[in-house]
Amino acid sequence: MTESDNNICLNATVPDEHYNSRLDQSIARLFPNYSRSKLKEWILAGNVQVNDVKIDAPRHKLKGGETISVNAEQQIQVFNQAESIKLDIVFEDDDILIINKPANLVVHPGAGNPSGTVLNALLSHYPEIENVPRAGIVHRLDKDTTGLMVIAKNLSAQTSLVNQLQEREMGREYEAVVIGNMVAGGMVESNIGRHPTKRTLMAVTAVGKPAVTHYRVKQKFRAHTHLRLKLETGRTHQIRVHMTHIKHPLVGDIQYGGRPRLPKHASPEFVESLQGFRRQALHAIQLSLTHPKSGEQMTWTAPIPKDFEQLLASLSDDLKRNGMPDTW
Repeated sequence: MTESDNNICLNATVPDEHYNSRLDQSIARLFPNYSRSKLKEWILAGNVQVNDVKIDAPRHKLKGGETISVNAEQQIQVFNQAESIKLDIVFEDDDILIINKPANLVVHPGAGNPSGTVLNALLSHYPEIENVPRAGIVHRLDKDTTGLMVIAKNLSAQTSLVNQLQEREMGREYEAVVIGNMVAGGMVESNIGRHPTKRTLMAVTAVGKPAVTHYRVKQKFRAHTHLRLKLETGRTHQIRVHMTHIKHPLVGDIQYGGRPRLPKHASPEFVESLQGFRRQALHAIQLSLTHPKSGEQMTWTAPIPKDFEQLLASLSDDLKRNGMPDTW
């Protein structure tokens, strides 16, 4: 196996025990340093040959003994300039970086946000990360979602983390405040895809990708519920979409229907608190993963941010003043 900065050249002989295996499954076992999604992408692009014949069908069945060769390019993107933006670093070693992202910080440059992002901050903090695709960012948090993110500092770590995400082996837990009275926890298992008419949003749709969210009730208020959630999958806006789908949108999530809904006899202070919370009430509180190099199981937690704490305090004060409604 040889590898330059951009060009990938891989060669292997299919073992006999891979008989009747699919091509994408076999090369994932033969070349474990590359993610399954990347290998499948190379197959579809025609970069994989079996016995010197180009095969672009991931489901192509193998017999064993074939020679497989991969000739492709590892895309290294050109990023924006490094910017001196302070990061709240929870953990760092030679392979990974764990940060606690604040609200109002975009993860990756895009339309409307060409700079001032987590990526720009990473380039300043660790310039070598420029050589890792997407600057090591393997998952994202929305601009106004706070909490824990993991970043890979090298290609080997990135491959490991991407595989953990794909195999649903990375633990990601969140806390949220939703609108409405939820009696008990449960699970939402509904496909998520692009919204049919609002193209910047996502929606539950039959043709979307599988998505699973688990949730449990932490505290009940008069007209709101504090939840702890755990993701099995990581679709765009997954928690926001799933909670809206079950008629309990997140407080402050105007895009998905989380406009303030005031219970009877709400005090002026409580009204101001709800109306003043101008982001989705969602915080990535816990992250668990297997360290890419040591294999150690590691877990981190991030404290609830101040604005979220103040929201919970206002909800508690309202409950103390008025008590739980008779419908509970």
